Amino acid sequence: MSSGSVLSLRGAGLSYGDHRVWSGLDLEVRPGELVAVLGPNGSGKTSLVRAVLGRQPLTEGRLEVQGRPPRQGSADIGYVPQQRLIDPMTPLRARDLVRQGIDGHRWGLPLPRRAVRERVDELLAAVGATSYGDVPVGLLSGGEQQRVRIAQAVATDPALLLCDEPLLSLDLAHQREVVSVVDGRRRAGAAVLFVTHEINPVLDVVDRVLYLAPAGHRVGAPEEVLTSESLSDLYGTRVEVLRHAGRVLIAATGGDAHHHCEPTEEPA
Repeated sequence: MSSGSVLSLRGAGLSYGDHRVWSGLDLEVRPGELVAVLGPNGSGKTSLVRAVLGRQPLTEGRLEVQGRPPRQGSADIGYVPQQRLIDPMTPLRARDLVRQGIDGHRWGLPLPRRAVRERVDELLAAVGATSYGDVPVGLLSGGEQQRVRIAQAVATDPALLLCDEPLLSLDLAHQREVVSVVDGRRRAGAAVLFVTHEINPVLDVVDRVLYLAPAGHRVGAPEEVLTSESLSDLYGTRVEVLRHAGRVLIAATGGDAHHHCEPTEEPA
């Protein structure tokens, strides 16, 4: 691992039988850096998340988190999963979910109850969720649920925050709220790997982009990767990239390139 990197992939490749998902992937993510992972369905974004979490071994190359091979349940990684609805009848409160992030990594003697309660309160406050800490999670909006999941994910002060499509099914207002909380962790020093199908909600806070596509991958600043020439090479077909009012629109003249302009708006 190069000096200062939290996440390091060197010559990384992953295949399922004869199907090669990606290969030759070199990526270093450092403290205080947010890297967005983009690409169409089937490009290997989920496989990358599983590999970083230690759930899917590479078939070639190296992957290290804090200089060590990834392992499941590592306190070095805070994981924010895709937004999903929780049954309104679930009795679990927001603070109970956050507490799981404190207790889930621990071995040996438990922390004193007062220390745990104070830590939960601190985490809820950090993501702006104090007012609904005692509300059942299933009664919270999608944006509120994601705030609580982020509080749970950062309970161990992880060096790497891994966000897997955390904005799905959120309206624009709640997307902004979640991005603001994640960016707060980045500014506090965490490295962030942010998997998303939509670049615009995070465009203002992204340092670099990893774009996975059928014909390969590319890593670089958004203005370097998100160009007509770059994406045309990655898709093997002509792709037009337009910029307007600080937003990016990607449209293919052929093939299956997708756009990063207006996210789907659904009730949060």
